[in-house]
Amino acid sequence: MAPGDLTSIDQVVHQITTANSISALNLTLRNGLPKETRDHILASALPGGQDPLSVLDVKANTLGVLYILTARMTLQGAPQPPWPVIVDFCRNFSPEQARVAPDRVTILAKGIKLIASQSNSLKLAIQPLYNLVSRYPPDPSFLTTIHPIFLTTCVTTRQFVEALVVLENPIFNVDINISDLHYNDNLTYHYTGGIALAALKRWPEAEEYFEICVTSPGTYPSALQMEALKKLKLVQLISMGKTSPLPKYTHPLLIRLFKSTPYHAFISAYPQSTELLHEIYDKERQTFSAEKNLGLISQAVARAPRWVLKKLTATYVTLHLADIGKAIKIGSEDEVRELLLSMIESNDISAQISANGTVTFSDPPPQFTKEQVDEALLDVQQQTALLGYLEQETGRSKEFLSKAVKLRDDSPWAPTADEEMFVSMSGSQAMWEETAFS
Repeated sequence: MAPGDLTSIDQVVHQITTANSISALNLTLRNGLPKETRDHILASALPGGQDPLSVLDVKANTLGVLYILTARMTLQGAPQPPWPVIVDFCRNFSPEQARVAPDRVTILAKGIKLIASQSNSLKLAIQPLYNLVSRYPPDPSFLTTIHPIFLTTCVTTRQFVEALVVLENPIFNVDINISDLHYNDNLTYHYTGGIALAALKRWPEAEEYFEICVTSPGTYPSALQMEALKKLKLVQLISMGKTSPLPKYTHPLLIRLFKSTPYHAFISAYPQSTELLHEIYDKERQTFSAEKNLGLISQAVARAPRWVLKKLTATYVTLHLADIGKAIKIGSEDEVRELLLSMIESNDISAQISANGTVTFSDPPPQFTKEQVDEALLDVQQQTALLGYLEQETGRSKEFLSKAVKLRDDSPWAPTADEEMFVSMSGSQAMWEETAFS
């Protein structure tokens, strides 16, 4: 259809309800309306004042409804689509139709977040965005433009648990034909994902998400990657007491720039130099707070004595509470005892505290969860079944049987025909004798 062939909303609705091809309908809605007035026409009411959204079926007419919804969301002065209509669309739309217009899906996701924000209730956007992000991709392994919008909404509203249902699905597929992705979409998704996981104290997963953001290839490192690197290092200090080397493919400029930040000095002093850590904390508190890292810094400082104490277990077998307190810069033996009990309870160390305050360290006993035991048993069962299957297949193999017979015939140790006869006779004789004297 040539541009300008559609000039009214009732013509548009007719095209939507009578189209036999979704691809052809997409071309019509994209190119068949005058470019200057396209969104005005799509956002208008029917001649009788009826809302076109009320006469279209969300599932059957997904593409048409998508165009009308997004036109109303972007056109200044246009009536906003009713919130129940938006929620219903996200719950019931046809993913196959929506994938024909990925740019409109992005506009829809951004519009949902904006409308909820303007109503001072951003949390309202979480459920429709979740329905959108969970139903739109071919499977959960695909990254889309909806992912960073959904996660940003969860993090902004501090609904971190709501983000888990998406974060628990690893991303390893990207298709720009179904989502108009850009470089920053990947960075934003993994950065905000790391924030949500860190807030839930799921440190290994947070570390993984931040590292993906930090190491994503690009001509120049972005500001978001620098922020992810700061949080990555702090998460490692909290969870392991030390930082890990970055992969070799990390942009070298990012590493050089990081060394000029107060975070690098903080890491260099961690965990032994308690006084220096507090000095850096007090001096750079405003910077840490402005960069939204004060919480992670505080947790790292609070956990520093734990890591110093854990290092002592590698050197000493026994120590008194007072000696441990001197090493970790804690003057109260009661506080040292409380810290020890906390570390024993969380399986950070294995130790016993005697009545006179002597602490005896030992290697932690191996521990296995029920899931690990079940997994090991299942693996044994699978391997046993596989060996049994291979044994049966080998026994049926003509090549194996022919080789086995040949080897038997050629072997110098194989019994002769006479020997086989005497063996069978001696077996029979033994049976008769046993019968006779029993």
